[in-house]
Amino acid sequence: MKNFDNKSIEPSMHHAAGYKRKIRLGGQVQEMKQMLREYGLNTVCQSAGCPNIGECFRKPTATFMILGTNCTRHCRFCGVKKEQPVDVDPDEPARVAGAVKRLGLKHVVITSVTRDDLEDGGAFQFAQTIRSIRKLSQATIEVLVPDFQGNTDAIDAVLNADVDVFNHNIETVPELYPIIRPEADYQRSLSVLAYAKKTRPALRIKSGLMVGLGETENQVVRIFSDLASIACDMLTIGQYLNPSRHHYPVQEIVSPLTFHIYRSKAIKAGIPLVFSGPHVRSSYHADEWLEMQGESS
Repeated sequence: MKNFDNKSIEPSMHHAAGYKRKIRLGGQVQEMKQMLREYGLNTVCQSAGCPNIGECFRKPTATFMILGTNCTRHCRFCGVKKEQPVDVDPDEPARVAGAVKRLGLKHVVITSVTRDDLEDGGAFQFAQTIRSIRKLSQATIEVLVPDFQGNTDAIDAVLNADVDVFNHNIETVPELYPIIRPEADYQRSLSVLAYAKKTRPALRIKSGLMVGLGETENQVVRIFSDLASIACDMLTIGQYLNPSRHHYPVQEIVSPLTFHIYRSKAIKAGIPLVFSGPHVRSSYHADEWLEMQGESS
C-alpha cells in the first residue's frame, strides 16, 4: 500500500493566504491543453481552477467534464461558470473515448456540471461516455456525479453502464448547506451514495469533503459516521481554497495535524481508505486510490 504525505505549502494563484501552491505549466501541460482543445473537451482541472493541474496534466491524467461548462446551481465555493447551459452534444462521448485512447490512460474520471435543466440530469450522457470508453480502452472508469435530484432511474443508468468507482461529493457539513450549497440537500446526497451501494454492493463508493468553510470538528466527525453507515469505501478531505475573491471566503486554514486527526477518525468510524491533506481533491491520485482499494479488499 502506498503512503501519501501532505504536500508542501507554497505560493499560488489561490486567494487563501497561507495554503497556497504554485501552478507550474510546463511543456507537457501545454501539450495536454492543446490535445483537449483539438477534441473540444473540458476538464474540471481547468474549469474549477484545481491547484494540482500541473502535476496531474504532467502524468498525464485528467478528469473529463462532460455536458458543458455551465452549471445550473449556484454553490458559493465552486469556480465553474453559472450561465445558461449548452445543448447536450451527442458526439461528446466518442471524443472523450478518443482522448482516453490517445493518452493511453489506465484510469479515467468522468464528471459533469449539474444539469437540473435535463430530465435525467445528464445521466444518459454519462452512460454513453462510459460505453464509448469501454469500446476503445481497458481503462478503469470512475464517475463523479451530481445528485441527479435523487432520481434513482438516473443513478441506475450510470450504474448499468459498468463503472468501477461511483463518486458523489458530500462537499461540506449539513449545517452549512443553506449557505454554501443552497440548491443541494445533504440527506439527498447521502441517499445517492447509499442507493448506489445498495444496488451494487461490490461497487467502490467514494465521496469528498472540503474543510475550512466554518465547520466544527464535531460536525465533520458526524459526517464520517454517516458515510460509514452507508458503507462508503473511500473519502477525500481537502482544504477549501476560494477560486476568486468573489467566492465564499476561507474561514480557516486547517493545520496538517488536524488533517491527520480527521483521517484517523474517519478510518476509526469505518471508512477503509481516507486521503486527507491540504491539497487533496476528489480526483487527485484517483488511479492510485483504486490500486489501494484493491489491495485492501
